[in-house]
Amino acid sequence: MECSNCGLIRLDPRPEPAELKTYYPSNYWFSPDAGAASRLEEAYRRLVLRDHVNFVTRALNDSGEKGPIVDIGCGGGLFLRILRERGYPGVGLDNSTDAARVAWRQNGVPVICGDLTNSPLDRGGFSLVTMFHVLEHVYDPVAYLRTARDLLAANGRLVVQVPNASSWQFLIFGQHWNGVDVPRHLVNYRQRDVENLLDYCGFEVLRRKHFSLRDNPAGFATSVAPSLDPMARRVRSVRETPAVRVLKDCLYLALTGAALPFTVLEAACGAGSSIMLEARKKP
Repeated sequence: MECSNCGLIRLDPRPEPAELKTYYPSNYWFSPDAGAASRLEEAYRRLVLRDHVNFVTRALNDSGEKGPIVDIGCGGGLFLRILRERGYPGVGLDNSTDAARVAWRQNGVPVICGDLTNSPLDRGGFSLVTMFHVLEHVYDPVAYLRTARDLLAANGRLVVQVPNASSWQFLIFGQHWNGVDVPRHLVNYRQRDVENLLDYCGFEVLRRKHFSLRDNPAGFATSVAPSLDPMARRVRSVRETPAVRVLKDCLYLALTGAALPFTVLEAACGAGSSIMLEARKKP
């Protein structure tokens, strides 16, 4: 549904929380096995996460705060592990106990299981709160952002990333754009929507980034050929032989690479398929 006044796009009717949980399998956004394919996937994810890591390290350095980081919706914890390797300690929060187990055992990252608004995290002690592809999933984004504001130190930073419903990809693919992701995405934000939301919750935006090496080319590839998406195949428990799995992964990687020039162009024009924002608390 699209609001006739502000244009905000949201899912209606929304599934009840108990139903929505069934659309998040235990291996959503992380691979629990320790085989060769998973090691290759980790190497790839380390490469494409550089955008995220560089964005947040600049935010941390600009803030001047020395407190820990909290990553909301941390999944298997690889992002926090990379930051820790660079000297930035942090803690994750995720609803999935399976993801928390992977984060602890494979990546050595402490994780709290639960909802942000009811978490035991210390208020006012964090230098950075990150929410990568979280706000579009939650029923009450205002409560999430206000809690994040309470967690931050005086000059702390919030980094938020969401799919961008004002992107060229959404114009091209429409309801078939992977950023729609019914029913997991409850809201589809445009840049001005998420900036208005941040302003309402007491933040001022400092920096914007329209390109993500992890998300933009892969999102295009998934929109073109959803049956090749490795995460979608894992979530749907698609049966395939090792040879077929490797073939599909290679085809998907090739399609992702082919999409790179287009996604760089759309981002350069301010219409990338994801929007990453750095914000701080209003004075």
